[in-house]
Amino acid sequence: MRAAIVQANSGIDPSANAAMVVDAIAQAKAGGADMVFTPEMVGYLDRDRQRAAMLLRDEAHDEVLAAVREAAALHGLWVHIGSLGLKNERADGRWSNRSFIIDANGDIRARYDKLHLFDVNLPTGESWRESAVYGPGEQLVAVDTPWARIGLSICYDLRFAHLYQRLSDAGATVMLMPAAFTVPTGKAHWEVLLRARAIESGAYVIAPAQCGHHQDGRETYGHSLVVDPWGKVLLDMGEVPGVAFVDIDLAQVNAVRARIPVLDHRRNFNEDVTIR
Repeated sequence: MRAAIVQANSGIDPSANAAMVVDAIAQAKAGGADMVFTPEMVGYLDRDRQRAAMLLRDEAHDEVLAAVREAAALHGLWVHIGSLGLKNERADGRWSNRSFIIDANGDIRARYDKLHLFDVNLPTGESWRESAVYGPGEQLVAVDTPWARIGLSICYDLRFAHLYQRLSDAGATVMLMPAAFTVPTGKAHWEVLLRARAIESGAYVIAPAQCGHHQDGRETYGHSLVVDPWGKVLLDMGEVPGVAFVDIDLAQVNAVRARIPVLDHRRNFNEDVTIR
């Protein structure tokens, strides 16, 4: 599978973000890609919740989703939308942080709502309360593509290893981890966590990221990565927006899992921990 990775600097204009993704899909086609992978919140990235409330739409009316579906069909490519912020999709009134897998006909093959929400206070003074406006997903999701079974996750999910154990047990050989990582946490944890998830799952990890200074005032870490099942970094896009390509040899999954068969050796412990 030839993968095109989109590193983005998404802003507060959904139309401009849609045009950026459509252009990236065209670049991916020209570069011979089979599938395109984009970051978290690629359609709209904004800390101003009042402004976001006016601009976010539900899935049926989201212009970025519609534009990506049309571009996928036009170019005959599969596309992973890292995530979109959507409203009016939940009974509790909170918004959804949702990934999509779009096939080469422009049809939606899978949806995944972010399970773990980013509620933290960082030493830099940054405070994030994602759960104040977003509701968590409730289901693990993997999707079959012409190349591999792909497991879905979003950003903060990266810190919860059991999620990827479940996905690899279900047959996923590629894990997607689109993100808009903060700079402090990115510098400290981004690469080491991605490599750990690849190694412990014996799977490829594809992690498209947001980068740079954004219109809403935040700064994101960048460094979109692709990691192979042995933990080797195949691609690091640094801190500049753009499209990059990597060829993924899925035969390496079986080779690595045969070399160190961690999936076969896993044991499930349901008992309480014994404290002595």
